[in-house]
Amino acid sequence: MSGRFITLEGGEGVGKSTQAQRVADALRNRGLEVVLTREPGGSEGAEAIRSLLLEGEGDRWSTPSEALLFAAARADHVAKTIRPALQAGQWVICDRFLDSSRAYQGYAGGLGDQAILELHRTGSGGFLPDRTLVLDLADAEAAARAHARDGGEADRIGGRNEAFHKAVVNAFRSFADQEPGRVRLIHASGTAEQVTGRLLAALEDLLS
Repeated sequence: MSGRFITLEGGEGVGKSTQAQRVADALRNRGLEVVLTREPGGSEGAEAIRSLLLEGEGDRWSTPSEALLFAAARADHVAKTIRPALQAGQWVICDRFLDSSRAYQGYAGGLGDQAILELHRTGSGGFLPDRTLVLDLADAEAAARAHARDGGEADRIGGRNEAFHKAVVNAFRSFADQEPGRVRLIHASGTAEQVTGRLLAALEDLLS
């Protein structure tokens, strides 16, 4: 079976990191070779940029600067980690990718979708996942989970205001409406096992 590139997306507190690990483990149990990675990060250069993006005050970077840093990190990640793994026949499970930049900097940040897509074409050749799974949760439950996860100390992007994060969630939902072949909206309520089951069901056509 050839390698596949799967991304998990969604707003704050929906369980992306937990579910990325669980999906990777489930696929390994099916005999697949799996690389689990994340953004920003996933390669030496991208991990260096990660600290620049997530640490410091909320206004450390302008939105255009932030988008450029994400695009630079992503270009290194694609070149050094994702493409080599796929060429080796491995599955790649990534916690966030391009659609996060579209939602956070493009929509909520006001840069616009085309600006983000153009940066992605320049940096990563327009490379897209085989399937994007957007974890979706009611706003109040997501906020409570994020607060419990962070202990009230969110990073510089996670700590933005409620209106910003609402715009992010709406952007992800719009992607699922616009690109149903690639992007699937997955309800993230219930137990971790239930959510993992929904995610794997949304990958069955790629596994067959």
